[in-house]
Amino acid sequence: MTLRDRLTEDMKQAMKDKEAGKLKLSVIRMVRSAAKNIEIDRHKELDDNELLDVVAKEVKLRKDSLDEFRKANRPDLVATLEQEIAILMEYLPEQMTEAEVRALVTQAVTDAQATSPKDMGKVMTLLMPKVKGRADGKLVNSLVKELLS
Repeated sequence: MTLRDRLTEDMKQAMKDKEAGKLKLSVIRMVRSAAKNIEIDRHKELDDNELLDVVAKEVKLRKDSLDEFRKANRPDLVATLEQEIAILMEYLPEQMTEAEVRALVTQAVTDAQATSPKDMGKVMTLLMPKVKGRADGKLVNSLVKELLS
């Protein structure tokens, strides 16, 4: 089953669940809307990898907002965002642990023969296709900086 089909089926189920599925329905509609806007811009339908990018972007947006709402002492909004993130994470591949990411970063630094922070672009180019959708970009970035400095 493609990601698009899964989103559609989950949206139908959330509609049937009425009040219990309200948040899930809202989140799925946001993802589908974001994907549709990209499809309109590109004049082509998104494949599963591109849909994963959309879902990952939505997770990132919510995580960024989460930090701001915590600083503003808004526990009501924090709780809602955490639920939305949990719903979105269902559609992403299993996330890598920090140890797994660190191992990939170490390998990429070795493969790119990187020695200084100037070589960060080479390392990231090798690394990002391997961790796409499976690890947070901020974590990857910080680990690469740590190893190259």
